[in-house]
Amino acid sequence: MTAVDQPSTDERTPPARWFAVATVALGIFALVTAEQLPVGLLTSVSGSLHVSEGAAGLMVTVPGLVAALAAPLVPMAAGRTDRRWLLVGLIAVMAAAHLVSAVTPNYALLLVARVLVGLSIGGFWSIAGGLAVRLVSPRSVPRATSIIFGGVAAANVLGVPVGTLLGERTDWRTAFAAMGWLGLLLLLGLLFLLPKLPAEHPVRVRVLVAQWRNAGVRAAVVATFLMITGQFTAYTFVSPALQTISTAPEHLISSVLLGYGVAGIVGNFVAGAVGGRDTLRTVVIISVSLAAVMAVLPVLGGTPVRGIALVVLWGLAYGGVSVTLQTWVLRAAPEATEPASALYAAMFNLSISLGAFVGGVVVDRVSLPAVLWLGSLLVFLTALVAWRTRRVVPELTQTT
Repeated sequence: MTAVDQPSTDERTPPARWFAVATVALGIFALVTAEQLPVGLLTSVSGSLHVSEGAAGLMVTVPGLVAALAAPLVPMAAGRTDRRWLLVGLIAVMAAAHLVSAVTPNYALLLVARVLVGLSIGGFWSIAGGLAVRLVSPRSVPRATSIIFGGVAAANVLGVPVGTLLGERTDWRTAFAAMGWLGLLLLLGLLFLLPKLPAEHPVRVRVLVAQWRNAGVRAAVVATFLMITGQFTAYTFVSPALQTISTAPEHLISSVLLGYGVAGIVGNFVAGAVGGRDTLRTVVIISVSLAAVMAVLPVLGGTPVRGIALVVLWGLAYGGVSVTLQTWVLRAAPEATEPASALYAAMFNLSISLGAFVGGVVVDRVSLPAVLWLGSLLVFLTALVAWRTRRVVPELTQTT
């Protein structure tokens, strides 16, 4: 087997390829941590650089919007560049951006660095999401995809809290510098553990258009829009919901969110295991479960115990979202995983920003329960899209 050959259906995946999968997962972990790191450091940054907390919030909004644009544009610009070198380059950009952030004298330069972080996130995700099919044998793809997207849940459980704690114990510049050094170490891992990954087909506008015309991919992108917009419309305000609706004390919130993240890791691997057998049915189950939790929280979550229990169930359900939606994309476009993944990654990142914005408007103009019910409605619509796709694209219901 050459460095770029995919193992046959019956062949066992060599251990070296599992090390490569783990390294890609660490890349996703680092980038998700990098994207969300400023959330816990906004007050420190705003005070140090003399900007309002609202302005400091752009450190989170800007990378998400840039990532949405970068997801399709980076593979297009890369042409036939070996994807191994492209991933290494994107991690190098992320590392450099954080090292610059750690010494920046002003907020304008910090925002420029955050633009580069968004570029890294969108480009890396659009390529990494479809790498499982190139690194492992077909029977191992669901497990490999679960490992790669386990990096998302791990970042929420470990990366962001540790980064925030480091910033609190030292200062925000130290936290950003640590992310830069982590990126440099990861760069070495990608160089030594990833095989050569020549571009299978250059991503062009016509290729992206062709994938949009693919009914399975188009349905996956629409489902991603509904699911992720609904999730972040509601989840952005989970902390005030716990404190206001469930009367949970403020000092418990971080522990509850930790429980949410741990449950998310479990959900990721459970969904990865069952989603490979019937992806669309798994999306339906996740969507209905997630919508139900959001809908009943304002009604049944009136005590700390019930509210906390519902949020943990929320984490369990949402943990399976990334891996299941990505598996849907891979099965809908087995011969064009990179352009299809680019469309998916673009919509995913755009929907994060859109959901947070919509949620803020609803909370300000309507109420806190209303934002949970709106998120529930959008997520439930995802189930309808998946169920309809089972009927119009029957090949996606075949078990693997």
